[in-house]
Amino acid sequence: MPILGGVSTIEAPAAALPVGADDVGAELVSRARSRARQRVRGGRGRLALTLAGLFLAAAVSAAVFLPAGRPFSPAAAALAVVAYAIGSRVEFEVSNVFALPTELIFVPMLFTLPLRSVPLLIAAGMVLGQARNLVTGRLALSHLPILVFNASYSLGPVLVLSLAGARAPAWNDAPLYLAALAAQLGVDTVPSAIWSRVGYGITLLEHLRSMRLTMLVDATLAPIGLVVAIATVGRSWGVLLVLPLVALLKVFSRDRQVRIDHALELSAAYRGTAMLLGDVIEADDEYTGSHSRDVVDLVLAVSDQLGLDARQRRQAELAALLHDVGKVKIPAEIINKPGPLDDGERALMNTHTIVGEQMLETVGGLLGEVGHVVRSCHERWDGAGYPDGLAGDEIPLAARIVCACDAWSAMTTDRSYRRALPFAHAVDELRACAGSQFDPLVVDALVAVLTTS
Repeated sequence: MPILGGVSTIEAPAAALPVGADDVGAELVSRARSRARQRVRGGRGRLALTLAGLFLAAAVSAAVFLPAGRPFSPAAAALAVVAYAIGSRVEFEVSNVFALPTELIFVPMLFTLPLRSVPLLIAAGMVLGQARNLVTGRLALSHLPILVFNASYSLGPVLVLSLAGARAPAWNDAPLYLAALAAQLGVDTVPSAIWSRVGYGITLLEHLRSMRLTMLVDATLAPIGLVVAIATVGRSWGVLLVLPLVALLKVFSRDRQVRIDHALELSAAYRGTAMLLGDVIEADDEYTGSHSRDVVDLVLAVSDQLGLDARQRRQAELAALLHDVGKVKIPAEIINKPGPLDDGERALMNTHTIVGEQMLETVGGLLGEVGHVVRSCHERWDGAGYPDGLAGDEIPLAARIVCACDAWSAMTTDRSYRRALPFAHAVDELRACAGSQFDPLVVDALVAVLTTS
């Protein structure tokens, strides 16, 4: 289960977005594309180099110390590397998890090439498959070590089959092949789990859960590769027989990619609309406009801290941008009043969440579905908020996050009638209001973000 472009093909967990399944893939693809173009620096860069170095040390040791077995054919090796590179370029989706069909090519390689050469050839195929992206900048050159240690999974089967002695493939060796597959999945888990944990903070349990489908894909494709190996024993061109199936998967993935590209365009349009509405707010109220933009970054950081799925994260982002959009219909003299509001003014001000929901419902689509979150952004955990008096888990999680982040931004920003609170004082205020005004879990996540940023 390789890691592509600096992100595992099992990417951070994501659930369905509200406008359809394509948005899940779009969210994952968007993150992957962004990370792929970013340089791998600091601790991640050192970790990638370390994992790549350990793989190369193991692969070179295998090439030197394992028995030769079959004779080495440069033509067969080149053919296998090219075929693997082609396979590594194909990403298809299984229940919102991206997988590669490289198992179809890897298995025949185990029976047509000297086993001791396979790990290095797999690494060469992985790098060759991404060569165009490396040259064009779609994949930062600093991701090269990641591509190299992607080949780590090949070490397990090579060692198992080498210990059994290189021999022609046969169905009566099925137990041996099951052991080789188990070794592949086991060895693959180690570097990918380390990378997920250190690089992206994904726990081992979360990583293993996410790996289940990609493991299933490998286990499903392995017998097909074995059939090809048995049918073409002794023929180096046998690996080519799987390419039509790889091409078919490519066609399916391309169709999916077109829909994902359209979803990304729609997502950009939604964000652009939200930013435009934010500019409208800012035109009447400079504080509210800039304040909304500040809240967005904080809301996204807290969402990540809480491990929100893609749907909730998107709702929180848009709600953070638009939580004050209803204020465009509140008289400017009330919004910009240099002091506390009286009861009548406060009652009118408190209608802005309802107005905001109505405006977004008029827009429709994803923004319309975010309207109910915007409506609830001033509800309180204890039920004393407005406009509906919701309490606890009745309040959408995205709204609870926006509420806490909105309050933090308000406390730490100069207002016309008071100065911003010092950092420590504002943190104390957050904690004091946890369990009454704010969701305690959200407060813990917010404080964690604030104290580590």
